[in-house]
Amino acid sequence: MEKTVLQTDIKEYPLFSRGKVRDVYDLDDRLLIVTSDRISAFDVVLPNGIPGKGKVLTSMSLFWFDYLSDVIKSHLISADVDEFPDNLKKYRELLEGRTMLVTKAERIDIECVVRGYISGSMWKELLRARQDGGNEVHGFYFAPELVESDRLPEPIFTPSTKADDGHDENISYEKMCDMVGTETAELCRRKSLEIYSKAAEYALTRGIIIADTKFEFGFRDGQFIIIDEVLSPDSSRFWPQDKYSPGKGQPSFDKQFIRDYLGGLNWDKTPPGPELPPDIVEKSAAKYREAERLLTRK
Repeated sequence: MEKTVLQTDIKEYPLFSRGKVRDVYDLDDRLLIVTSDRISAFDVVLPNGIPGKGKVLTSMSLFWFDYLSDVIKSHLISADVDEFPDNLKKYRELLEGRTMLVTKAERIDIECVVRGYISGSMWKELLRARQDGGNEVHGFYFAPELVESDRLPEPIFTPSTKADDGHDENISYEKMCDMVGTETAELCRRKSLEIYSKAAEYALTRGIIIADTKFEFGFRDGQFIIIDEVLSPDSSRFWPQDKYSPGKGQPSFDKQFIRDYLGGLNWDKTPPGPELPPDIVEKSAAKYREAERLLTRK
């Protein structure tokens, strides 16, 4: 198993941000995004990572940026170390396969979530609504007979607040309009649904259901573009089509596997997180690689 990269230290450029997974460096009008092998669950970064995870996430984003290029342009400049600034070449072994050089953009501070199936936080909110005698969540009406993991009649756009720390919060589309303006909100909604529909249709041909996913957008010189990552196991809920069975939670290619493991521990979901045992790490790495293989055909 390859070496696990938990943190990077590129001294030639200032650190722009260090998120749960990505170390981002400031190159004036550009950013260098290095995707580590860190993994978080319940908004806590765990002490040990998943070897090769950062490379899988980068590979999948690159695949989708290309596949969706007729729908929307991305912030990507290059993922080829040979095209990076010369003073980064000495970091080749670290950067290769897990790094993108991207243009800076004016980020829209909303998580643009699309759901084709009812699961996760939306399912929990629906259950709470049903306890109060209703079937409506954030302006969406759900049929009383709808069960967990059911396919929705059509995909829905369910934005959430963008939180660098702590939990994102699902909000209504009307609330989003108040936050970013109606024109920008409509652009986000229309493009999110268009991207999801094209990606979900393709994924089904590869035996994967994209239950839900989240996108981030921004503006570059007035052009609306997609930024960050796209349709990876960290930003999406991927289910194997041949094992799909509504009425319960589904087996998945994403980190739900790790959440399920952690849910069985006596841990209060606050830092520090528990260290993952070797077998969980190995199984998780295999799930990430399998999702990459199926979707990108690598």
